[in-house]
Amino acid sequence: MIPRYSRPEMVSIWSPETKYRIWFEIEAHACTALAKLGVIPEEAAKNIWEKGSNAKFDVSRIEEIEAVTKHDVIAFLTHLAEFIGPDSRFVHQGMTSSDVLDTTLNVQLMRASDILIKDMDELLKALKKRAFEYKDTVMIGRSHGIHAEPTTFGLKLAFAYAEFSRCRARLVAAKEEISTCAISGAVGTFANIDPRVEAYVADQLGMRPEPISTQIIPRDRHAMFFATLGVIASSIERLAIEIRHLQRTEVLEAEEYFSPGQKGSSAMPHKRNPVLSENLTGLSRMIRSFAFPAMEDVALWHERDISHSSVERFIGPDATITLDFALARLTSVIDKLLVYPENMMKNLNKFHGLVNSQRVLLALTQKGVSREDAYRIVQRNAMQVWEHGKDFLQELLADPDVRRVLSEEEIREKFDLGYHTKHVDTIFHRVFG
Repeated sequence: MIPRYSRPEMVSIWSPETKYRIWFEIEAHACTALAKLGVIPEEAAKNIWEKGSNAKFDVSRIEEIEAVTKHDVIAFLTHLAEFIGPDSRFVHQGMTSSDVLDTTLNVQLMRASDILIKDMDELLKALKKRAFEYKDTVMIGRSHGIHAEPTTFGLKLAFAYAEFSRCRARLVAAKEEISTCAISGAVGTFANIDPRVEAYVADQLGMRPEPISTQIIPRDRHAMFFATLGVIASSIERLAIEIRHLQRTEVLEAEEYFSPGQKGSSAMPHKRNPVLSENLTGLSRMIRSFAFPAMEDVALWHERDISHSSVERFIGPDATITLDFALARLTSVIDKLLVYPENMMKNLNKFHGLVNSQRVLLALTQKGVSREDAYRIVQRNAMQVWEHGKDFLQELLADPDVRRVLSEEEIREKFDLGYHTKHVDTIFHRVFG
């Protein structure tokens, strides 16, 4: 992943140094288990741990060996033997490369998940804070981008909180999905290694043994994991697009924070653009794009092939690093978001009370007017507002068909904004408890 969209903690999970350290720990834990079973000497297992733990694995040296062997795990084991000495013959006993590679990938995805869950908690914290801050801030709700009925800005943010709460739950489940370990040997039969070794390694790594691995951990688990990241990305984009729309000049109900010295355009000094939200839209597209190859990785030949390997070298780091960055960026946008209640009210009143049309429609039907006639009467008055800029309340008060069934007081009562927000507390209780 390019540094521009990376954060150090997540990047470090995918570094060669971290990968080789995990490789060593898997091999060393397996040696400990083999020693407990009497397969290799206990002193050899202790020696492997001691010398390997103190070793600083030389990435360039491993690459040098791999240039000859054309095999990354063999290159690593050869380099490891340079530290350990004769006891290195006990390393990797009964194991196959996939035991190391697949278990390591899942360890990395687990660690990445922990960071992403932490990111999600920070975002939820920011959304909750801002939702309560603007719980009763009335604004126009829109459907198809067109004025619909009043809502509150707090409800918009509460909706996002609920959505990302679901995303968090999915991410926890996705982590559980890929928290499996495979130390089952060639074609997964345990012919040359005891299943108790796998159980021990899994326990030491905080994982579960894969029930049946066929040499590789089944990739439907990974497909589910990356699909979950894609869904989270879609939720990020939904909120980012909302902010972009609210920041449009004609709307300007909310705006990304514009820091001192920031420039919006190389040509137009007046510009304040929603660049962070636009960036989040682009990052979300990339994260979603990784889900499809992960799904294609499910279909492998027989017990195994490596068509998935090159894919995962891309999508493992790129999807998690990008999502980590995107969640942190969205949290910052929400934390610093500038909100303009005055503009919200100005926009709500732009069409002179038109947003109360449904209340009038329902009031007419409750007085005995057919729905078809009531709709025709209300729409006729509404079009005067749309097309000629008239005042909706005054049009209704002057309409004989309306006045035949509704008094002036009854009509005016239908323009009370409090009617639209009377259940905000109920919704907040549902969302936040």
